[in-house]
Amino acid sequence: MGEQTSRFRALHQRAGLFVMPNPWDAGTAKLLADFGFEAIATSSAALAWTLAKPDAIAHAQILAEASGLPVNGDFESGYGSAPAEVAETMRRTIDAGVAGCSIEDKDQNGGGLYPLDEALRRFSAAREVVAKSGSDFVLTGRCEVFGSKNTDSLGEAVRRLKAYEAAGADVVYAPGVTTEAEVRAIVGAVKVPVNVLGGLGGISNDIAALEKLGVKRVSIGAGLAKVALGAFLKAAEALTHRRFAYEGTAPSSTLNGAFAAARGEDEDD
Repeated sequence: MGEQTSRFRALHQRAGLFVMPNPWDAGTAKLLADFGFEAIATSSAALAWTLAKPDAIAHAQILAEASGLPVNGDFESGYGSAPAEVAETMRRTIDAGVAGCSIEDKDQNGGGLYPLDEALRRFSAAREVVAKSGSDFVLTGRCEVFGSKNTDSLGEAVRRLKAYEAAGADVVYAPGVTTEAEVRAIVGAVKVPVNVLGGLGGISNDIAALEKLGVKRVSIGAGLAKVALGAFLKAAEALTHRRFAYEGTAPSSTLNGAFAAARGEDEDD
């Protein structure tokens, strides 16, 4: 999958913004590829909701194989506290053919942010593995300050993202940005591409505006999974009242066409 990694890096180097939606299984990955998206990303939340947190790296590999697209992995904080554990996650990720991933600075055990010096040690361990691999793997420095109780979230985000850039991040990302001022501050503070989590309201809902502000990449996290599960819950609740709520369902012909269903297979099961 080295070719997918090179394609992913090239998306960050060309002019303009690209949207990177987040499927949760092989089928949704294939459907997004058929829509013409050029890259996709995993969502740790969407994965947890469907498969009770199995091997996330194997899951990313499944999405890549199903779609043929570069896949960016959401592997939270690198699945370990120590830099050596983060490095092992990175080795497995690159060996699986994943095109990129982010390393968060949130302590999954304590819930707060790692102190910056510790976050940088963990990030640098990942960066070293990428450098030794010789691949085009795209490593994102991700700051989770907008989900914390920090009183100056924007200032801390800028400080940390600049530090991750200096440590070798190819992309920087602070989920939770919703105002034009926040986007301007982050894009203006770094020279590497900036990712914004779309669909949170405010400026994050306006992809054209984000592109004008210099954002390179828009991901949507668990957004599509929430839409799908919302429709599922509505239909399931209706069934408890012996009703059907099938409005807006995808035609079997569309889905079977996308998945190349075998001739003679029951199309409505």
